[in-house]
Amino acid sequence: EVQLVESGGGLVQPGGSLRLSCAAAGFIFSNYGMYWVRQAPGKGLEWVSAISLGGGTAYYEDSVKGRFTVSRDNAKNTVTLQMNTLKPEDSAMYYCAARKSCVWRALSPGEFIYWGQGTQVTVSS
Repeated sequence: EVQLVESGGGLVQPGGSLRLSCAAAGFIFSNYGMYWVRQAPGKGLEWVSAISLGGGTAYYEDSVKGRFTVSRDNAKNTVTLQMNTLKPEDSAMYYCAARKSCVWRALSPGEFIYWGQGTQVTVSS
């Protein structure tokens, strides 16, 4: 059974940090680009970050550059998003998603093969 399971979300004060993890199972993890996607209430999907199949290339949405870091461990089938200096506007449901290749351009949900169930991040004082 294919699974992507996110964890690590929660409530944090502005300026704080969270570390999101996504554990993959049921497919060849190293064959997929991995993405973090978020959706705030009433808003569309926003592609936050991506990491290439081997982990050598990472991409970030402009608003998170310098604050978020994506990494992956293909031996453990995990992808991680370290989020620092969090802002209220980072509040959203965060999803990990898998795509057969890793590109950074205008994307659509249909391009992604697997999705996790999401983990909620709330940044508030």
